[in-house]
Amino acid sequence: MQLKSTGLLSILTFSEKRKDLLFLLEEGPRSLSQIREHFNVSSPEISPRLKEMEAANFIYKDEKEYHITSIGRVAAKHLRPLVDTLCSIEKNEEFWKEHILEGIPQHLLDRISELGECTIHEEGIENIYDSHKNFLNNIAESKEIYGVSSIFIPIYPEFFANLAKNNVPTSLILTRNVFEKVKNEYTETMQMYLDSDKTSLYLIESSKVAFVATDNFFSLSLFFKNGSYDPQRDLMGTGQTIANWGKDLFEHYKKEAREITSL
Repeated sequence: MQLKSTGLLSILTFSEKRKDLLFLLEEGPRSLSQIREHFNVSSPEISPRLKEMEAANFIYKDEKEYHITSIGRVAAKHLRPLVDTLCSIEKNEEFWKEHILEGIPQHLLDRISELGECTIHEEGIENIYDSHKNFLNNIAESKEIYGVSSIFIPIYPEFFANLAKNNVPTSLILTRNVFEKVKNEYTETMQMYLDSDKTSLYLIESSKVAFVATDNFFSLSLFFKNGSYDPQRDLMGTGQTIANWGKDLFEHYKKEAREITSL
């Protein structure tokens, strides 16, 4: 079955105003003056859109107000997730376009709208280590920390050992290359981390993502399509929804990892 290019789909997708009208009336009835005020438009500007929506059976008008119809409510329910998803992708379009996404499971990519409030933090190559210091300052006061590390940053071992020392619940997954480097060059520091009752460490062979999720923060780094790591741009966001998405990504990798209990 094909939808007509001039049919119901075009009513909602070919006009920002009509789509926004549907979502507005989904919240509750509005008078014409309230609709004009909401969109900051005149009656001649908005009236044709209202008539088109009425003709499509998405809305109806009684003596005083415009209402959403039952069919309009169905359309709004299914349209909103699509709009939210596309807005989330579009907001950080270059980030998603230029990087490998195979490291993110499909069921989480399907929930990409939950990252809609994230922004890109970009740092000049000459300030990479400073940016990592700033990043660590952002998570230093977290109540719990989950992370996957597929790259090695020299300031990380001491930082996470101090979290363990301060009894901050921390779970880390290291790729084999990172694990071997830390094990060989930071043996005492790693042992200090493992000795804590509040920490866990896992080993995974490889990963095409690097990220940290806390109780209220998430930061994601990806690899370019040529296979090299992007050290300059991170997708970052705060809030419970974003943090939970990050924790779910951690759980995905945890299922594939092997726990390390001793050196």
